[in-house]
Amino acid sequence: MAVEVALLWVQAGLLGSSFTLLAVALHVKDTVRAIAAFAAGSALLSAAFFVLGAPFAAVLELTVGAGLIAVLFLVAITLTGEGDDVGAST
Repeated sequence: MAVEVALLWVQAGLLGSSFTLLAVALHVKDTVRAIAAFAAGSALLSAAFFVLGAPFAAVLELTVGAGLIAVLFLVAITLTGEGDDVGAST
């Protein structure tokens, strides 16, 4: 019984921190920091999937969500030069 309760707390902590980081990614003005928060939130969501007993979903979320999408966002920002004017006066 104690193991199930501890596992429930681990799951709740992973999901809560994952959703918090994903919400932070929506509200951060700096695009690189938003991408880092998105990748970290996606990695924590992947860990939550693994703890819940879905290892294939965890691997898919980790490779696609945290890895591929974050790298594509960074490449797009680099190619378009959108991140250059961060912190500039309005």
